[in-house]
Amino acid sequence: MRVVSGAENLRVWNEPAVAAHYGALDYLSACELLLFEKYIPRGAAILDLGVGGGRTTPYLSSIASRYLGLDYSEEMIRTCRKKFPKLEFLVADAADLSWLDDGCFGAVIFAFNGLDSLVPKARRKHCLRECFRILKPNGVLIFSSHNPRAVLVRPAWSRERLHEFARRLVGEAGANVAARVLTPFKSLHAGARAALASATRVGNRLGTAAFWRGEGYALDRSHGGLLTHYWVPRRAIDELRQTGFRRLACVGDDYPRASHMFTTDWYYYVFSKDEIVGESSCA
Repeated sequence: MRVVSGAENLRVWNEPAVAAHYGALDYLSACELLLFEKYIPRGAAILDLGVGGGRTTPYLSSIASRYLGLDYSEEMIRTCRKKFPKLEFLVADAADLSWLDDGCFGAVIFAFNGLDSLVPKARRKHCLRECFRILKPNGVLIFSSHNPRAVLVRPAWSRERLHEFARRLVGEAGANVAARVLTPFKSLHAGARAALASATRVGNRLGTAAFWRGEGYALDRSHGGLLTHYWVPRRAIDELRQTGFRRLACVGDDYPRASHMFTTDWYYYVFSKDEIVGESSCA
């Protein structure tokens, strides 16, 4: 693994294959859809930070009075401009938004853990201060961030895919019976894979300061290695409050399943520039 700096992170994000991967993604997670629908008012001016390949663009641009997508990767912005030629995308550093006016956006979105790529921590802190500055009163900041203590992987498999396999194997008439016979074996297989993945995560993360302190940088092996920031919800919420934000929601990316500190890969956070009654705790 070669990544030791933020500059190496940018090199990874500028790789055409990486940009193509994110450009092919065209979904919102259940967690994102829940928070976007609840907290982003229709007709708001929306800044989509770390827009990547434009995964969030169709939804956010459809409800915005003005939509602007930013990314510091030229390759990502090139991908977005090709996909959405009528929308506005700019190459820009999320840690330097000084060229944007105070209070010019009703919502700032930093999805898919983009905030975690800001290295060192001074850049992350400055980004948060800039987000606060450019938001209108009662504007919202929605972002996600990695959880350093997510060391347990839940078993996961699709009953629909198993049934389709059974149908191809024995035909439609016997598919239901075959699927029932295969289910215990598939469950055991998924459990074994989850146990192996959990053992790997335990080995990788228990030796990091981020796991024990609840906050810090560590190596994420995605795309060959990325220097990534991790923090538990308490640390994230404390830092945002110091910046002046008020927490509205904290939801695990595994929604609608119940989140847990040792299984939830990352959390989505919603903050307001001004205090609004009715904070919710992490779910």
